[in-house]
Amino acid sequence: MRVQQSESTSISFRGAQFDGSNRNFALAGGIRACHQGGWSFVTFNGLEELGDRLIDAVSQAKIVGKESTQLAPSGVIEDYVPVDIQKDPRTVSLKEKRDLVAQYNQILLDYDPRIQTTMSSISDKFVTTYFVNSNGSCIVQERLDVNGRFGAIARGEDGVVRQGFESLNSRCDFNVLIGIEDRVKGAAERAIRQLDATPVKGGQYTVVLDPYLAGVFIHEAFGHLSEADFVYENPRMQELLTIGKPLGIAQLNVIDDATLPNLPGTMKYDDEGVPGQRKYLIKDGVLTQRLHSRETAGKMKEEPTGNARAIQAGYPPIVRMTNTAIEPGDTTFEDMIKDIKEGVYAVRMLGGQTNGE
Repeated sequence: MRVQQSESTSISFRGAQFDGSNRNFALAGGIRACHQGGWSFVTFNGLEELGDRLIDAVSQAKIVGKESTQLAPSGVIEDYVPVDIQKDPRTVSLKEKRDLVAQYNQILLDYDPRIQTTMSSISDKFVTTYFVNSNGSCIVQERLDVNGRFGAIARGEDGVVRQGFESLNSRCDFNVLIGIEDRVKGAAERAIRQLDATPVKGGQYTVVLDPYLAGVFIHEAFGHLSEADFVYENPRMQELLTIGKPLGIAQLNVIDDATLPNLPGTMKYDDEGVPGQRKYLIKDGVLTQRLHSRETAGKMKEEPTGNARAIQAGYPPIVRMTNTAIEPGDTTFEDMIKDIKEGVYAVRMLGGQTNGE
């Protein structure tokens, strides 16, 4: 069972117009019950509902359960995990936040007459999550997310439209959004530079990805395939992704690490109360591990990895990545490109997705 109390604010501008502000206080909860392999999930928005919703969850699980329950064991944990806050956004007034976004938005608008419109926003959210389970675990975790996103859309004389974005985030400090004029200006600069850029001629090239874009590729093309809820009922994927199978060069190491400080995927415990971990999905080019919930780990006879994650308390946890990355190698950038006569150096990205094929 999880109960969350949250406090959040968001402020945005679109073009020269103030787009809106929001301040929200919420309490929500979710109860999962498992009986003979059958799951139920019930939500509530007030603690006075808790007793009735618990009865609902148990009775519904008994209706759908028709096989044995297979959950990997998890230890009993009692813990309180506070946030070590440096600058608390809850001490900053809505007016101060609005003025800050307006200032950054004006930087984008003033950068070049070819800037047609902008999107500027900041948000912050402080959440306290209370977790208990029938094993006896009781965990309280605090989480702070501070985010800024700034975008500029430019149009050239030939009607070509280009865009540039800049984003920042912190898990502990509102000051990440203070004094970032140059970072914000970079979004407009990238949009304008693309208007003047020469298009790449179609063809086959050697491509070097910067670390940012390489991270997006490994997240989309491999990370989601490592999520065991995609694999455990799919024999074809189990065959393709057999532990011990070579998947790359010996220098390739891919991690999923919930313990890295101050990153969006960082957490001490997942939403099943399993400790977050540093895991090698690929080690020395060989597939070594998958991402698991307690259920997928139990059904595949593997260890839980602390990757059961829920968007919020009103949603059941599913298997998802934490912080996924390619570890640095020994080759310098200069050595990578020294023998490339003609190639592409791809930097940053606008988005990423995969269809799983």
